[in-house]
Amino acid sequence: MNENLFAPFICPSIMDISTLPIIILFPCLIFSAPKRWLPNRMQILQIWLIRLITKQMMTMHNKLGRTWTLMLMSLILFIATTNLLGLLPYSFTPTTQLSMNLGMAIPLWMGTVIMGFQNKPKASLAHFLPQGTPTPLIPMLIIIETISLLIQPVALAVRLTANITAGHLLIHLISSAALALLSISITLSSITFIILFLLTILEFAVALIQAYVFTLLVSLYLHDNT
Repeated sequence: MNENLFAPFICPSIMDISTLPIIILFPCLIFSAPKRWLPNRMQILQIWLIRLITKQMMTMHNKLGRTWTLMLMSLILFIATTNLLGLLPYSFTPTTQLSMNLGMAIPLWMGTVIMGFQNKPKASLAHFLPQGTPTPLIPMLIIIETISLLIQPVALAVRLTANITAGHLLIHLISSAALALLSISITLSSITFIILFLLTILEFAVALIQAYVFTLLVSLYLHDNT
């Protein structure tokens, strides 16, 4: 029986009820609130990573932009843990769904744009027309800059979806090839398993990097509008 290549990307359901909300809320259970005076090693590692990311990402912001610190840190932790949990066997990765990624990208992008028009409307409107533009090119440039502004959340969502989906497809294809070669040649199957192992390590890195890139781009949009 041939399995559908895109079967792992179908949202799971129980009795025709989607389990996606439960899967989305599951990463919140990993980062538990400290209940002791002294945190354990896992909590110390979490605090160190959060402080490191916060320092790198929020240094360029002013006082108004730093009010988004908690939201951006929650965003990067959510995407990273969701991507990592999706690498487990018989699991589901919500970030492979374009609808979910658009649901994260559009409100965050819209919030930065609205904040920009509220706090510095002249500078925000000036982005639509670069200084020194010839008069005949003004209408065309305004249209191009408007399209480039509106395409930003779509680019955010598509980048995350494409990278996570491509990695999962490669793992699925290479693992299927390794199992198929097992009955033909043990040597070729072993080499394929080594490639699969290295690819899995790479996917762990991609899962973390894509979470950082998504949050960093939102942070840059916020920096341009504050």
